[in-house]
Amino acid sequence: MRDESAAAVPARPAAAGPSATRDGAPVTRFAGDPPRAAGAGAAPLRHAGPARQGRRNAYAALDLGTNNCRLLIAEPASHGFRVIDAFSRIVRLGEGLGNSDRLSEAAVERTVEALRICRAKMQSRGVVRAKIIATEACRLATNGADFVERVRSDVGLDLEIVDRQTEAYLAVTGCAALADPRAESVVIFDIGGGSTEIAWLDGAATNPSADPTLRIRAWDSLPVGVVTLAERHGGAEVTRMMFEGMVEEVADLLARFAIRAAAAATAANFHLLGTSGTVTTLAAMHLRLVRYERRRVDGLWMSDAEVTDAIEDLLDTRLEQRADNPCIGRDRADLVLAGCAILEAIRRAFPSERLRIADRGLREGLLMNMMREDGVWRRGGYR
Repeated sequence: MRDESAAAVPARPAAAGPSATRDGAPVTRFAGDPPRAAGAGAAPLRHAGPARQGRRNAYAALDLGTNNCRLLIAEPASHGFRVIDAFSRIVRLGEGLGNSDRLSEAAVERTVEALRICRAKMQSRGVVRAKIIATEACRLATNGADFVERVRSDVGLDLEIVDRQTEAYLAVTGCAALADPRAESVVIFDIGGGSTEIAWLDGAATNPSADPTLRIRAWDSLPVGVVTLAERHGGAEVTRMMFEGMVEEVADLLARFAIRAAAAATAANFHLLGTSGTVTTLAAMHLRLVRYERRRVDGLWMSDAEVTDAIEDLLDTRLEQRADNPCIGRDRADLVLAGCAILEAIRRAFPSERLRIADRGLREGLLMNMMREDGVWRRGGYR
């Protein structure tokens, strides 16, 4: 489904916001620990010691969202980092949260299984530092803390439930490098499974290494994502009337931010920058890809008319047609139109001739922050 092949990502040594660390120290676990005795639970990943001069060390970033469990493992490189391994699985951790306030046992089991795979990958790659976060589903669930403890005891991973501001700042950190440097204003958004983060970057980027979060003039986290919206309105067979109902619901939630950031769309070279499965799917459809290719999608510019055409094409499809599309798949066929409705509400609030597509986000932001904190980049190149 999703091509996670290795690619260099430009260095952006930026802070993730005030909650990127907990009590002043990142929540991390490291490679190199001996296994516990049988029945003692999974051993946590531990610190492998200080990095040797000239030795490249693997870092891991795991983003556990309402819908997806996504892992990225990378090594520092002279101009950012090089991806050496990745994993992505749709786990639907937040399935049913719209009607209940608890994570279901079935969703927890699916997620724990995926996290075990992630831990094995981190161990096999010799990861020396990891950041593992959970977002909206765990924030909302009354048993979110119990789930975190189960992951710690059964899998050996320390999972941190980050707040909404941290999530928004990480999204900016992870994909702001794709913003047009001539743009005096950019609205960045990340459409998730249970929430949608959106931020207004005001002013042009001063230089490639500048912290993009310092340009945030306004941000918000909307309590709506593809899973929650599809569960409320239905995502299998979506009529145009149903679609408009979804757009209107999101528009109401977006209204406060739209007022605060109303000046954004009037700035020179303004554009939207989106990161999510929704926008990458639209990009793949626009390119008419027979299989998803990250290298062709990440960084793609789409015109306003091209985005409209891609959404219209999706609205004309039935569930089975979407499921058969290799760039969508059966697991996301009932969610993609809800994502399009969220995107449409953002487009109507902030009209733009251009949308840049990012197949990067929270994981990249986590990796850049860890490497920045460890000082892996120095003036003149990678040490």
